Amino acid sequence: MTAPGARSRPAGPPGAESAEGEPVDGGSGGDGGSGGGRGWSLGREFGLFWTGQSVSLLGDRLTVFVVPTLMIFVLDASAFEVGVVAMAQYLGIPLLGPVAGVLVDRWDKRRTMLACDLVRFAAVAAIPVAYWLGVLSTPLLFACVALISGATIFFNVGYLVAVPATVPEDRLVRAYSRLEGSRTVAEVTGPSIAAGLYHLLGAASLLVDAASYLVSAACFRRMRPWGARTAQEGSIRSRLLLGFRLNWADPVLRRVVAAAVTLNSGGPIFVTVLPVLAYEGLGVQVGVFGAAMSAAAAGAVLGALAAPRIGARLGLGRTMAWALLLHNLAGLGVLAAPALPPALVIGVTIGCYGFFMSCINVCSAPIRQSRMTAENQGVMHAAFRTATWGVIPLAALAGGWAVTLLTDDLGVLNAARVVMAGGTLLAALSFLPALRIQPLMDRAAEPALAGRTP
Repeated sequence: MTAPGARSRPAGPPGAESAEGEPVDGGSGGDGGSGGGRGWSLGREFGLFWTGQSVSLLGDRLTVFVVPTLMIFVLDASAFEVGVVAMAQYLGIPLLGPVAGVLVDRWDKRRTMLACDLVRFAAVAAIPVAYWLGVLSTPLLFACVALISGATIFFNVGYLVAVPATVPEDRLVRAYSRLEGSRTVAEVTGPSIAAGLYHLLGAASLLVDAASYLVSAACFRRMRPWGARTAQEGSIRSRLLLGFRLNWADPVLRRVVAAAVTLNSGGPIFVTVLPVLAYEGLGVQVGVFGAAMSAAAAGAVLGALAAPRIGARLGLGRTMAWALLLHNLAGLGVLAAPALPPALVIGVTIGCYGFFMSCINVCSAPIRQSRMTAENQGVMHAAFRTATWGVIPLAALAGGWAVTLLTDDLGVLNAARVVMAGGTLLAALSFLPALRIQPLMDRAAEPALAGRTP
């Protein structure tokens, strides 16, 4: 939830956990998006940051699309193997997540994020090189994806510090909206571009994503220094424990954590199995799948634009709760295939899935940031990611394993449909803990409102 935004998630189609955006207020909903030079109106530093992220997000869609495609068509991988590599995308979160927040708080954050971009460049570039050398394999893909994941964990801790460090507080919502807009635009254009480049270049198309990391690193290099290391009281262990205590002690944060854990217990099953359903179950061609995913991602763009207005009217907590329910119920649309044209089913289903995921992303980060002081943001976010994303590797692995287990009896099509529906229904339970978020936020705001004079 996380948005998986920032390149907060290493992979996943539209609707996967993404960058954690922040909403704009009701009057600035049109500021979302990545077109033109509007990001630079927020200042040079944010303009560089926003430019680097917009380019790298577009490149990232190539890896998201190409890695499972290579596995299925080049390596003839099973659904279980696809699940194993999907697990690698998030394996570092429970292993590195707790310590990442503490360490990044103590490091120079700009330099840390630049170094993470260089590590990810090397890991992505290694995949086509291995293909050309004839040594590409599932274990090698697992290692490369795990390395990308580890670097991304450290990058993401700095990401939520980078935005408030590069724009004034009164422009934060506009900045987050533009970053969320860039992510959704990348999801609209990315799959079609990825499918076309894969058709022309095969594994070499991943070099475009590798180059995008270099662009991002260059933008960090040109920025003025910010995010200098800060002295933190207490040991690393005490700071780690503090992050978990902060998330548990606050009733709003506790419910956000519970909702995210439930969402991430079922959502990755859907995301992991989707390429298996499309390619092996429904016989969809690479180009058709890419086009369907691009058309579907338009829903995510609409969600990023609509969420600020919905949040302003209903409240962030209430918007997040209903978006969680509708996001998951939309996933049941895959059951309409193959009775209806597969490309249409995938496009409409994931379009709705992405619309509500954007609403979740736009509401999640500001809710959490509003509950925490600046000096504890790093450990709070790191603990949140560890608790909520730590279940994703198991969910991804379980999705691939379940399809493999059921295929002999049901066939790959029905096995994929059953597993995706089950994961979606499990994730829909995230609606229940989220229901209390808005009432708790309203109750906390009442004393402040009562103290105001008309």
